[in-house]
Amino acid sequence: MAITSSAKKAYRSSLKKRVFNVRRKQDMDTVVKKIKRLLAEKKIAEAQKLVPTAYKALDKAAKEHTIKKGAADRKKSRLVKLIARTK
Repeated sequence: MAITSSAKKAYRSSLKKRVFNVRRKQDMDTVVKKIKRLLAEKKIAEAQKLVPTAYKALDKAAKEHTIKKGAADRKKSRLVKLIARTK
């Protein structure tokens, strides 16, 4: 456990930030899972409609440093490639 007062404050702060990061990551993962589920069911048009939502979630996570910018770019690229391959 933290001993100094600054360490205690940093710990409280990290707990608050964790809530936002977990929520943001869940939003991101949920959209990607929906797209993959739709692709498995061969509903490509519906999956393509969700791509902007996925981009938004990934960009927000990168902007707030929940994930790195490169990771967000990589996930977006792989998602679009997956849709293209399924066509």
